[in-house]
Amino acid sequence: MTRDIYTRRESEARSYCRSFPTSFVKASGSILTDESGRDYIDFLAGCSSLNYGHNDADMKAALIEHISNDGVTHGLDMHTDQKEAFLTVFEDIILKPRNMDHKVMMVGPTGTNAVEAAMKLARKTTGRHNIVAFTNGFHGMTMGALAATGNSGKRNGGAMPLQGVTHLPYDGAFGDGVDTLAQIEWMLDNPSSGLDAPAAFLVEPVQGEGGLNAASKEWMQGIAKLAKKHGALLIADDIQAGIGRTGTFFSFEEFGIEPDLIPLAKSLSGMGLPFAALLVKPELDVWKPAEHNGTFRGNTHAFVTARVALEKFWKDDSFSKDIQKKARIVEIGLTSIADMVDGARLKGRGLMRGVDVGNGDLAGEICAEAFKRGLIIETSGAHDEVVKVLAPLTTTEEQFAKGFEILRDATRAALTETSKIAAE
Repeated sequence: MTRDIYTRRESEARSYCRSFPTSFVKASGSILTDESGRDYIDFLAGCSSLNYGHNDADMKAALIEHISNDGVTHGLDMHTDQKEAFLTVFEDIILKPRNMDHKVMMVGPTGTNAVEAAMKLARKTTGRHNIVAFTNGFHGMTMGALAATGNSGKRNGGAMPLQGVTHLPYDGAFGDGVDTLAQIEWMLDNPSSGLDAPAAFLVEPVQGEGGLNAASKEWMQGIAKLAKKHGALLIADDIQAGIGRTGTFFSFEEFGIEPDLIPLAKSLSGMGLPFAALLVKPELDVWKPAEHNGTFRGNTHAFVTARVALEKFWKDDSFSKDIQKKARIVEIGLTSIADMVDGARLKGRGLMRGVDVGNGDLAGEICAEAFKRGLIIETSGAHDEVVKVLAPLTTTEEQFAKGFEILRDATRAALTETSKIAAE
């Protein structure tokens, strides 16, 4: 198969295909298969959009049945049987057991749409304009969410000033010995700090694209208290860290905090279908009808698969316990990688883990060597220095074992190549 069509017609903005130069034709569970019939273990999972793996049999069967019966494909925000079923199950399985009374706001189909809605609503309800975001944060590529994103490469794509956001240091941004929470509190309390009163704090409990920085319970609780003290809302961006990625459905559950607004996307649909939503505390749901609009609010096919995912994986705590068991397997596997690289260290939480190998060149070489050997894995971090594992939560122990065997071989090869280049 020729690749000319991509270079001839697809925009230069394409990215993942550059790291994985093959054409995939099939996917099942944690395995991708290319046109030559070669299998790859998937440690990327659609950047955490496929937490339940590729083509889950039960979700697939439900979707095929819905389509075969001429079920609604697109319904704007009208009432449909599948939306009702999803909302009922989401209420019963997710919200009520956690004593959450949030409304579910259907937004455009991607995470950045949910973040935009959250920022807009925070400003609308507080009457303030400033949003506090954090170093190394990533919240999306539309202009409002991009303003809250830290990465300069992404921000430069906006090609105009990005305003309305103040970036403050995330937990551990200056090392273990510096209390960034105290710094933030000082700036908020000091009327001469230059920090405008915030409408909201926008924070990822675990920073996915920013290098798998994981906030501590104490820091997250501190941010929640500061938000309340200063009349700001707390927006917990759980787009990548949520839907079980850290072990619980929401990544902040163990922190004992109650975010006002919760953007969700990526694995919300359960099957990789575009679907995003914003959870909103009832008292903040002050929108007028169609005041925040969009043609693709909700996704009827995603309602079908999302409902099945909730019923299949979240009716009790067995899936969560299984994630925690696999998190230990991943920790052991990544430790074996870190032991091979001087100064390397583990980062992240749950099944959102990685190893910081010190520089982007080495991390990139490790991932490239892994691909040659049949493993799909990517980097993250300010300098792409973290080799990041985002395997499906349903990955088997045998697949993890094989994946880390490949990753160790890839790391040895990358270190050898790096040594050769240094010698020259």
